Amino acid sequence: MDEKQKSFLSAVVYVHNSGKTIREFLIMLFQVLVENFEHFEIICVDDSSSDDSVIQMKEAAGLMKGATLNLLYMSYFQGIELSMNAGTDLAIGDYVFEFDTSDYDYDKSLIMEIFRMAQTGFDVVSACPAKKQRFSSSFFYKLFNKGTTGKYEMRTESFRIVSRRVINRVGSMNKTIPYRKAVYASSGLPVKGLAYECVKTREQGKDKLEDSYRKELAANTLILFTDLGYHFSIRMTLLMMLITLLTGVYAFVFYICGNPIEGWTTTMLFMSFAFFGLFGILTIIVKYLSVIVGLLFKRQQYMVEGLEKITK
Repeated sequence: MDEKQKSFLSAVVYVHNSGKTIREFLIMLFQVLVENFEHFEIICVDDSSSDDSVIQMKEAAGLMKGATLNLLYMSYFQGIELSMNAGTDLAIGDYVFEFDTSDYDYDKSLIMEIFRMAQTGFDVVSACPAKKQRFSSSFFYKLFNKGTTGKYEMRTESFRIVSRRVINRVGSMNKTIPYRKAVYASSGLPVKGLAYECVKTREQGKDKLEDSYRKELAANTLILFTDLGYHFSIRMTLLMMLITLLTGVYAFVFYICGNPIEGWTTTMLFMSFAFFGLFGILTIIVKYLSVIVGLLFKRQQYMVEGLEKITK
């Protein structure tokens, strides 16, 4: 048996109506951690579950001798992002595993494979199922990756490990973290995705509350972390400015060459001028909003991947 890892390891698990899977998952996770780490903790974040998730977690805790298991209860349903942020804030490990679900479809050996890859120099390593993504997920990630300039292309993830360095940097970048995966990808630190073959089918589907939350999260993420909304808005306002300008030219030409109704030309020229100015103002506003979003959510003024000190 290999020597146990000296690093303190934290594992944060998101729980929302996970009564069917959480007990088995925690026992599996405990077995992996106790075999490989001298010191570790497990933090379960219960996002206002309405089933027997808490009972199942406490039963699992009774079988985990010597383990440190913390149950963090959210006051009301707040979604996976805020809940996992709360769990990560509580974690004290040198490395932190983030499990977005307890309904796992991978072999337990993948957990240590992800950890060992993180030790090779990556601050974020994600486990990504190799199976074909759902259409909605595939469409979202295509839009997201198209609208960002980062080197790392995001896709569906089951869990990930993050270093203390990336947690500290993300904390200094943003007061709030609306979407962890996007912030990690834009942190400027080494990020890696590891594809794995699914060994079983997941059992648990999302409930209506969680499904509605994830759809809203996807829309907010595309607005905050990509340039798609900005480019669309700019192009539309420029197009409308062009149409307005052509309308003004048409009104002037019709006035010279045609026989317009009295007052028609003046009205059309005034409306063209007014709308041209309005769309020009909207263009400036969109640009200002894009700058503000960039300052608040996207990145620091500069990002450094690493430092190498060479002496002779």
